[in-house]
Amino acid sequence: PFDINMALDAGFDVLIPYSNVKLDGVHGLTQDAIFSRGPNGVKRTGLFIGGRDIGLAIDMLSAAEQAMVPPFEISVFADPSGAFTTAAALVGCVEKELKTKHNLDLKDAKALVFGGTGPVGIATGVIASLEGADTILVDHLSAETANDLAKEYNRRFKSNLKGASASSDEQKAELIADADIIFCTAKAGIQVINGKVLSHAKALKVAGDVNAVPP
Repeated sequence: PFDINMALDAGFDVLIPYSNVKLDGVHGLTQDAIFSRGPNGVKRTGLFIGGRDIGLAIDMLSAAEQAMVPPFEISVFADPSGAFTTAAALVGCVEKELKTKHNLDLKDAKALVFGGTGPVGIATGVIASLEGADTILVDHLSAETANDLAKEYNRRFKSNLKGASASSDEQKAELIADADIIFCTAKAGIQVINGKVLSHAKALKVAGDVNAVPP
């Protein structure tokens, strides 16, 4: 429903959802879309890639591009779980506040991404890292998971992510002590940083939270 609402509000006239699409099915779907219409028709055709796995979405985006034969080319947009657009908005807002309130750029900052191993967290970390921030993905259970994902997306995007874990308030307090930026990207309804923990962030310039669900 989220993706359908977005497409409707963007002005598309016809929406055809396909679920459970695998990577090897993208080539055929793309060519079905482009070869059924002339060059003028493909200008009005778009392919939206959703899902939950941002790595797979990027691979699907590449597969769709490779399936096109000029001038039969359609627009393709990937935004799994809304992660790319949400992360871009989060980093953009934080970047603006950092510049306005502290006259600093992301390249001057150390950033922590809590909920950093989910789709929005990974995308946030990649964007912040590519903008020059010293960025750490924080998982609530496993440093190994965070480090493995950091390595995977560093390979994909030439970013420079690191990984860490923090499950207790004490671990969180220690981790944020010298952070300039805190991004909170955990699941809806999860409070990552409480007031007591936040009081330990002595170097903090900006904190951003994408959670619209209380608390």
